[in-house]
Amino acid sequence: MKSRKIVLSAMLIAIAVVLSYIQPFQLPFGGGITLASMMPVVLIAFIFGTKWGLFSAFVYSILQIVTGFKTVAAFFMPGDSQMNILSAILVCIIDYILAYTVLGFGGIFKGKIKNNTAAVTAGAVTSLLLRYLMHIISGAIFFGTWAEWFFTQEGFYAIGAKIMESFSASSLSVIYSVFYNGLYMIPEIIITGIITPIIYKMLEKSNSIVDLV
Repeated sequence: MKSRKIVLSAMLIAIAVVLSYIQPFQLPFGGGITLASMMPVVLIAFIFGTKWGLFSAFVYSILQIVTGFKTVAAFFMPGDSQMNILSAILVCIIDYILAYTVLGFGGIFKGKIKNNTAAVTAGAVTSLLLRYLMHIISGAIFFGTWAEWFFTQEGFYAIGAKIMESFSASSLSVIYSVFYNGLYMIPEIIITGIITPIIYKMLEKSNSIVDLV
């Protein structure tokens, strides 16, 4: 049973990493819409429980740092993206380790909602909302200085002008982070919320996870 858990988790994490490379839409300063890349990690958490889910999600977060090393390294290297060491470390912790580890909460509704399909859907949406929250916090603290520039760009100017008139400089960074990260996280939440129960039902029908759930 333990070896089966490790093998299945490793397979699902590997699938998650591969899916994370498929990004039909990417933003210029990080973030993109993937083909439900977080769905496999949510399934691990639902199948094996929150404790194992958090551990697996943490492993996935480290792999995200490794596979996204070029972006991460830019925070420490001289140039426009360079930060002081403490800020760069905190960005890595919040934007990567915490943001992906919270996917381990994908199984928190297991046993609380009788219908497993509904439970895994609720877990997927909740865990991705937590990831969105981590990016909002990081963006507001460390990237909020880009807010004014962002809202004056072509395509955003109409709504950007109203936003800048309505909010103070201190709160503008939060609005910017909510807006910017929402451009990819909201579609990601919707996609994952739709695909996760479909994949779960397919696995359930094939009896491949019946003994594990």
